[in-house]
Amino acid sequence: MTGSPQPAQKNLAGQQKINFMKKITLLLFGCLTGFVYAQQGKEIPLYENGIPNSIDIKNREQTVVGKDAVKRISKVSVPSLTIFMPEKPNGKSVIICPGGGYAILAFDKEGILVAKELNKHGIAAFVLKYRLPDDSSNINRSLAPLQDAQQAIFTVRKNAAKWGLKANQVGIMGFSAGGHLAATASTHFETNAGIKNSDSISLRPDFSILLYPVISFNSSITHKGSRNNLVGADASAEKINAFSNELQVNAKTPPTFLVHAGDDKTVPVENSIRYYQACIKNKVPAEMHLYPAGGHGFGMFNKTTTDNWVDRMFNWLAGLK
Repeated sequence: MTGSPQPAQKNLAGQQKINFMKKITLLLFGCLTGFVYAQQGKEIPLYENGIPNSIDIKNREQTVVGKDAVKRISKVSVPSLTIFMPEKPNGKSVIICPGGGYAILAFDKEGILVAKELNKHGIAAFVLKYRLPDDSSNINRSLAPLQDAQQAIFTVRKNAAKWGLKANQVGIMGFSAGGHLAATASTHFETNAGIKNSDSISLRPDFSILLYPVISFNSSITHKGSRNNLVGADASAEKINAFSNELQVNAKTPPTFLVHAGDDKTVPVENSIRYYQACIKNKVPAEMHLYPAGGHGFGMFNKTTTDNWVDRMFNWLAGLK
């Protein structure tokens, strides 16, 4: 006997359809969740087809964990990005440059721990293991870190849609000498340092976060170890000025957040002050927090105060347009 389906048959078909849609939703959610968690601490090569400006790409890096439990990586010649993706990305992403005087990278303290904190606020994080200047592995040692920073910006921006991120909300963050690298990337983006960019993707960070940064190579305030490691003790005045980033700020420099301690004897607070003043002079939005104490290298926690600069940073990030 033929005819219209009976009510019971309709209900059964409807329930089967609902169950099918639930399975599809759970499958898609599972795939997305799997992607997210697969990116927690996943290290990928920074360059796909050869490392520019390299003499020898043999991996010679060394890792030491000190008595202070800080993981320090030296002799980096093969750069990479370590990806930390939040469960619910809000679109923003930050490339993190650990410090270490251009001699080592404080990879956990000023990299991985920071990435995980950013993830808690929905921000994707990419810890950059950039090449450390070395004449035995770089053709032009002073150019290698900037090349890597620009390549990191290029990589994140190019893959933004695939990773569920916004291509116009890619920032850079750096600590100490990593702050110098982040500031260099924020002031030298109009000059391609030697990366392949046939798509003409913008190399300008959308914002920068600088923590007790080396800014200037001026002898009166610089951290001489960082300067000498990057450009050499006998660098020309022209080269010193080129890497003195307070002199390179202009109206196109991205909005900047700075943190420093007044008693920093390693990298004088004048470094941040001069960069802030240059931002104000060029009408670049900037926010700076100076603490009377804390010294150098306090990472995410300045133990001399109950004030938390990380909270202030997130407030600032939330206000960016």
